[in-house]
Amino acid sequence: MRQDAERNRRRILDAAREVYAEQGVEAPLDVIARRAGVGNATLYRRFPDRAALIEAVFHDLLAATREAGERARESEDPWTGLVAYVMHIFTGLAEDRGVTDLMTTTIPGIPSLEDLHAHNAETFGHLLARCRERGAVGDDVTVEDLLFVLAALGRAVPAAEAASPGAWLRPLTLFLNGLRSPGASLPGTPLAPHQLQQALSRLHSP
Repeated sequence: MRQDAERNRRRILDAAREVYAEQGVEAPLDVIARRAGVGNATLYRRFPDRAALIEAVFHDLLAATREAGERARESEDPWTGLVAYVMHIFTGLAEDRGVTDLMTTTIPGIPSLEDLHAHNAETFGHLLARCRERGAVGDDVTVEDLLFVLAALGRAVPAAEAASPGAWLRPLTLFLNGLRSPGASLPGTPLAPHQLQQALSRLHSP
């Protein structure tokens, strides 16, 4: 019985990984159950809700992204570290719609995702501060500015990749180049952290 249960769990996780990569994390759970060759009841016994399944499917990938953030913080040149980290994230977005959903929106109930989002903000805050010290970015660029634009660009990555592989590199590079032009001040008022969270939550809403 234990072997059967573990086999079913593995089949569900493998199927979910495929379906999420194709359709995003809003894909119906019954589609995942069918692809795994199990009944809906079996899926729900293993994973009582969507958040639990997403946590299990993406836990290792989110941990790897966190490690990439740690490596970026340790870069001798902060601008190089920032660009490398952004490229690491966006390469993942281009390969997997599920990753796009996780990295560009807020989805409650997924501990490893909540941890990564917090670590992400800390990582970019650390790198921006070091970049400012070296005059590499404008003094008025905030972490929320960076996270909001990256989330907005990131949502378009799967469509751009499907139309022409690597096409998302152009707008991303335009944005990064803009960060390196600190001569002109930014208009308007930057988003506060809670306003950024509200905006990202709405991206995920139906």
